[in-house]
Amino acid sequence: MIIYNVTTNIHESVHDQWMIWMQYKHIPEILATGKFSSARLVRVLIEEEMGGVTYSAQYTTDNKETLEKYYQEDAPGFREEGLKLFGDKMLAFRTELELIADF
Repeated sequence: MIIYNVTTNIHESVHDQWMIWMQYKHIPEILATGKFSSARLVRVLIEEEMGGVTYSAQYTTDNKETLEKYYQEDAPGFREEGLKLFGDKMLAFRTELELIADF
C-alpha cells in the first residue's frame, strides 16, 4: 500500500476557507478520480516559526503505478486550483510512503 502525503502550511487569513475547500471539494474530488481508496486529514501538532497552521492530507492507493497515473492525469489540475485559490498563503510539499506493516 502506498500513502501519498501532502503536508500543507496554511496562513491564518485563509484558514477557514481552505478547510471548507479541503473537506467539501478538494479531497472528495481527489477520491472521485478512483485512484485512491481512502483519505484522511490530520493537523500537525507543531508550532511553525513562519506561523500558519500545518496539516497532512494522506491518500491511500494500492500501488506506485496508480499514483504515477494520478500525477500524470490529475495532479496538475488540482495543484493549479490550489495555487489559484490560495497563492502564497499556502505552502505544500509532498511525500510518498510505503506501508510496511500495521500493528
